[in-house]
Amino acid sequence: MTVQEIISHMLCSFVGTVGFAVIYSVPKKYYFACGITGMAGWLTFLFVSSRPYMSASVASFFGAFVVVLIARILTVYMKCPITVFLIPGILPLVPGAGVYYTAYYIVTNQLTQASLKGIESLKIAFAIVMGIVIVVSIPREVFHVIFWERKRRKNDGKD
Repeated sequence: MTVQEIISHMLCSFVGTVGFAVIYSVPKKYYFACGITGMAGWLTFLFVSSRPYMSASVASFFGAFVVVLIARILTVYMKCPITVFLIPGILPLVPGAGVYYTAYYIVTNQLTQASLKGIESLKIAFAIVMGIVIVVSIPREVFHVIFWERKRRKNDGKD
């Protein structure tokens, strides 16, 4: 992948994520953070999917993992709900084209292709859900700086 392709992927994923943030009425002060979240998830997806023997579903899992991790960190840092960053940030990873082609192949009576695209889209969707579930199951305190400072002070007091 060339530098120009990487930059175009960065810009498109950033602008697309910000566009979805506008559609979902995210406050303007969070647009940049939403764009960074979606861009990081998409770049992770591209990096993982470019590796040999990595499927789109595995790449989607890691992309979703990164999006939710960044969303959790930004939630604590910017003091707002996680959905502000999660919903726009996850949208670049959603297998919209796969669902479209599944419907297209069904309408054109190409049922073998429809089943292949449909199963691939379901695997990607399931991988995204698993990435979200794993990061959301981490306790909230892990993302708070105060938690880490208290832990450090407690350990310093014992030594």
